[in-house]
Amino acid sequence: MSVHAHGFVRVAGAVPVLSLADPATNTARTIELMRQAADEGARLVVFPELGLCGYSADDLFHQDALIDACHTGLTEIIAASAGVGAVVVVGLPMQVGDGLFNCAAVVYNGRLLGVVPKSYLPNYREFYEQRFFSAARDAIATTVTIGDTETPFGTDLIFDAADLPGFALHVEICEDGWVAIPPSTWAALGGATVLANLSGSPVTVGKEGYRKALCTSHSARLLAAHLYVAAGYGESTTDLAWDGDALITENGTLLARSELFTMSDQVISADVDLDRLRQERMRMISLRDQAGDFADDLKSLRRIRFEFGSVETAARDDDLLRRVVPRFPFVPADSADRDERCREVRNIQVQGLAARLRATDIDKIVIGVSGGLDSTLALLVAVDTFDRLGLPRSNILGYTMPGFATGGATLRRAHALMDTLGVSGTELDIRPSCEQMLADLDHPYSRGEKVFDVTFENVQAGERTSHLFRLANHLGAIVLGTGDLSELALGWCTYGVGDQMSHYNVNGSVPKTLIQHLIRWMIAVGEYSEDTTSTLVEILDDVITPELVPPGEDGAIQSTEDTVGPYELHDFFLYYHTRFGYRPDKIAYLARQAWGDRERGPWSDMIAPERRNQYDAATIEHWLGVFLKRFMANQFKRTAMPNGPKIGSGGSLSPRGDWRSPSDASARVWLDQLSDSR
Repeated sequence: MSVHAHGFVRVAGAVPVLSLADPATNTARTIELMRQAADEGARLVVFPELGLCGYSADDLFHQDALIDACHTGLTEIIAASAGVGAVVVVGLPMQVGDGLFNCAAVVYNGRLLGVVPKSYLPNYREFYEQRFFSAARDAIATTVTIGDTETPFGTDLIFDAADLPGFALHVEICEDGWVAIPPSTWAALGGATVLANLSGSPVTVGKEGYRKALCTSHSARLLAAHLYVAAGYGESTTDLAWDGDALITENGTLLARSELFTMSDQVISADVDLDRLRQERMRMISLRDQAGDFADDLKSLRRIRFEFGSVETAARDDDLLRRVVPRFPFVPADSADRDERCREVRNIQVQGLAARLRATDIDKIVIGVSGGLDSTLALLVAVDTFDRLGLPRSNILGYTMPGFATGGATLRRAHALMDTLGVSGTELDIRPSCEQMLADLDHPYSRGEKVFDVTFENVQAGERTSHLFRLANHLGAIVLGTGDLSELALGWCTYGVGDQMSHYNVNGSVPKTLIQHLIRWMIAVGEYSEDTTSTLVEILDDVITPELVPPGEDGAIQSTEDTVGPYELHDFFLYYHTRFGYRPDKIAYLARQAWGDRERGPWSDMIAPERRNQYDAATIEHWLGVFLKRFMANQFKRTAMPNGPKIGSGGSLSPRGDWRSPSDASARVWLDQLSDSR
């Protein structure tokens, strides 16, 4: 199945080796690269500014022979585009009326869809464009005739694909993208989702970084995809140099970039997520509010409708995405970005807890320490908070509460953490009170039967939480929660007690996969003693378990992931389900890209770097079905979740924050869609 079936569109930027003032040669190269990109599945191919003759032609632009040759080249490209299946955008000078304009011609399937003139002509430092060209505002024509065909002409054109929802193209040229309010800003407010900039852009020291910042920020501000393609090798080096920079960005993310200063033809491509842009714009009400301020002007934008049709190639049937799909969307893959993320998360958690202690005028916390991941992170955050506030660590009142299935290793680790971190540590055996409650309930376990049902489990969870709250009352403290975002999403927490309830929860919007990376980062920072560090390493290496059911006859301990599924998959599902609202079949598709075997073909280097586990399609769909059922069925727990700081842009299920949902909604629509897509 094509990538386009999942809401993506493949776009490409082409940087040919230029033959200056030789439109015939440049036309041939343009056609060759156009076909190459289209054969690889691209639906849009963008070339540099004035690419049919060269940006650095200077006064040769006023030579009729050169203008005529560019016109001839355009007609050849139009003819060659028939059946190719890609929109092609090429740059050339065009005489319209009495003026010569720096133009971008938009071509598809043997047809010239429109011509866009450059709006802003730089005339400072090394630029002298006003010597050669007229600005778009000087044009009195709204159409241009090429051959026998009259074609729309102007900067107000948006090219809409009727059969590829979400694909709306706007084109501007070089300086247009560098001014305070680029023409593409208005186009994006008017609905354009894919913005192309044909550029000359000679290179100078520092420009590489500036271009990246400009393109990524522009795409982020407008919630759009952005293609920037600059001139390269072959332009005149009389006074300037050229690097052939081409970038594809999407909503602030760099998807692909050319190799700079190469001396051969180059094509870059990436798959733009049109669904993501649509979802983001649907949520970003402020963007629509601003569009409403200019509604009359935006309504005047001309929309050029066309259809891609059913042109197919082997590449278009390949479902391998040309973009990185990270296995851990809550955790940056780049080590430097990951370090910064972990530092920021810890600061948010610490700041939140510090503010809560200050607001309540309480200087003690009570925390249950199990020796597992979640309580460990909460304890480390508490220690950092008390250190920053200048409060003694002894005011952190840690309790480890062994139950019927508590293992010796976890109990030892809980004590080791409390001891080596210097907090007040106490062991409180909950088994007697649990036995009393089970007897009061006339549970089979109280009669000697080995019945380890949900009641047996939740009696222990409830007793732990009850003790913590009463201890907080008794000692003048607040209860620090330990439950994480992943558990809240799956409902893997006991309602009203257990990890679902506390006075304040610093982990409430931190997913399990991020907790693991946070603890690894804290180890790497080197803030803890050798004894603490060795304990943290043991915790990271151990199986995730609630330790509520005794080991089986084979000695196997209770495993959370054996019951609800791998957290690394569930965190993946959670991110795309709540952050973007994707259909289940698209989430499954993305999971196959991230977690399946992608080591095939020329784009195998796009595989996510974490290769530890792989899941086949059946496994992914099974656990996605489990996720959808559990997520929808457990909203009532999230509706009553305690206070806690929001961590990430897609990382809160608080009804007071990112996620508001009825507690009695059915999962049928999502499960049916997943089933129907198989």
